[in-house]
Amino acid sequence: MEKILYGLKQTVFGKPLSSDSESEVLLPKYIALPVFASDALSSVAYAPDEIILTLSMAGILFASGSIWVGLAVVAVMLVVVASYRQNVHAYPSGGGDFEVVTDNLSSKFGIGVAAALIVDYILTVSVSISSGAQYFLSIVPQLGNHKLLMCGIILCLLVVMNLRGVKESGAFFAIPVYLFIFLMGVIIVFGFWKYFTGSLGHAPTAHLGVVTNSEFRDGIFGFAAVFLVARAFASGCTALTGVEAISNGVPAFRKPKSQNAASTLLILGFISTIMLISILFLSNVTGVKYVNNPAEDLTINGMPMPDSYFQIPAIGQLAFALSDSFSLLFFVVSIVTGLILILAANTAFNGFPVLGSVLAKAKYFPHQFYTRGGRLAYSNGIMILAIISAILIVISGADTSKLIQLYIVGVFISFTFSQFSMIIHWNKLLKTCSNEKQIKKMKRSRIVNCVGFVMTLVVLIIVIITKFAHGAYISIFMMAIFYFLMTKIYKHYNKVAKQLRVRTNNKKIRTISGKTKAIVLISNITRPAIKTLSYAKFSNPDSIEALTVAVDNKDTQKLENEYLKQDLEIPLKIIESPYRQITRPIINYIKKQRKANPNDMIIVYIPEFVASKWYEQFLHNQSAFRIKTQLHYINGVIVSSVPWRLDETIE
Repeated sequence: MEKILYGLKQTVFGKPLSSDSESEVLLPKYIALPVFASDALSSVAYAPDEIILTLSMAGILFASGSIWVGLAVVAVMLVVVASYRQNVHAYPSGGGDFEVVTDNLSSKFGIGVAAALIVDYILTVSVSISSGAQYFLSIVPQLGNHKLLMCGIILCLLVVMNLRGVKESGAFFAIPVYLFIFLMGVIIVFGFWKYFTGSLGHAPTAHLGVVTNSEFRDGIFGFAAVFLVARAFASGCTALTGVEAISNGVPAFRKPKSQNAASTLLILGFISTIMLISILFLSNVTGVKYVNNPAEDLTINGMPMPDSYFQIPAIGQLAFALSDSFSLLFFVVSIVTGLILILAANTAFNGFPVLGSVLAKAKYFPHQFYTRGGRLAYSNGIMILAIISAILIVISGADTSKLIQLYIVGVFISFTFSQFSMIIHWNKLLKTCSNEKQIKKMKRSRIVNCVGFVMTLVVLIIVIITKFAHGAYISIFMMAIFYFLMTKIYKHYNKVAKQLRVRTNNKKIRTISGKTKAIVLISNITRPAIKTLSYAKFSNPDSIEALTVAVDNKDTQKLENEYLKQDLEIPLKIIESPYRQITRPIINYIKKQRKANPNDMIIVYIPEFVASKWYEQFLHNQSAFRIKTQLHYINGVIVSSVPWRLDETIE
């Protein structure tokens, strides 16, 4: 059975790779782009929808201003990309914003940024898989009742591919990412060509009316207008998510690592901005409608849409507009867009495990997250990210509109603190640098980070104000939980290290000076019990005794008679248990022994069965497990398990 499971594991996840193979799994730029940038690239699939959706609350005319909101988002994106190109050169070790903030501010701020990034990665997986499933449902709306099942299957496939290794999964996922870029290029070029030649068709929702939200039916002026635009801008800024993943993933790039990461960031920024602004423009001129609740917010000939109406996202509607009817283009675009949205989750599956490893090294995460698995991927990080994301998808019902409200708060917290920290970084270097050429370069870099800090801070304030009541408070609460957990983990590891540290003080290291007492737990006279008694006697303790608990008088008398027949020359101690408890009387007895002889060391020997089949193990050793667990908390007590294979023969 064990060989079969091992063979199955190798088939699914691949053969283990040696540590010497680590250089072979490093990524060239053309693979790193789909691996780390798919999140940001895929944002053009839902960021335009969110902008249009928010502005549509005030009616069709207000929604036509989406292009200006898009331009503001593009401006922020260009500054953030330029800023992060500085980060990857200054901090190439893979710690990303956590390392930048910790180094220039303090560990407390660093933990806060790490908590924000963790929440962002979890939401990236949840949002991406949910929105990807939404695109697939636009092709086959009959599967609408099985959206959660579809999300579960997608999540499992992503986990399996990532456990096979970064390079292998990256090469596999590169195809749909580049196909998505190609198709977006076709839609943009073909769309603009048709627009300028006057042959551009209409979106399938162009003839529909939009019902103005009740709070805006009397008109939208002043603060209400500013607030709605700000909310649309905050939703559109989801297009910036994923930029920070490249700074966390610098160690995965081929040499020169920093230069390749910076180049990938530049390519990402160029492609994303062109896509975002072009899709918003073409959506405006083709009359794309996208609302929160189609059955209530859309009308046809003055009548509300039926409940069964399925809303097609903006990119899918553009594919319709280019062909004037259902076409192969719409079908292909919907499938590829769904794939790229799913692959956006892959960015988190590459960024989160690396961040987890950095945090584990700094004692803020469990040590298990530090090491790589058999395929040189951070397996534990991949698994825990999948589990938490799955829980969030189920809780939200895979509703992208609900999840999107929780999004980007974390990423803009990390953006803002990272930019401020980089300003401090340049100030430190400027104080010690005397080279005029380098001073000028550092000052230019500082200006970029200053602009980035101001812009990301403004966006962060807008996001918190406009989205707090709509779900952002949940993200902040999740960050607080992770912050609390990381501080507790750090304190625990420091406490353990302090207790384990050897203090010699130029004196001879203290060793055990008392006597050793062996206690063998038995319940029946069996071959495993005899083997355990022999093993304990062979270890040559200062004193030894067998210990049993009298639960049933007849069974105890039978045990005592059989024990005497064996003539083992080891005294048998019987503990009375009128309430038929086993664990507590044993623990209390051993505690009394420790209290009576505090300098002595007690070794408790426990016979344990090793079943020939793994599932049979659940039928044995339950009492032994409970006793061992409690004995571990008694100072001066050592527990020794003596295994007995159930197929073992007498030697």
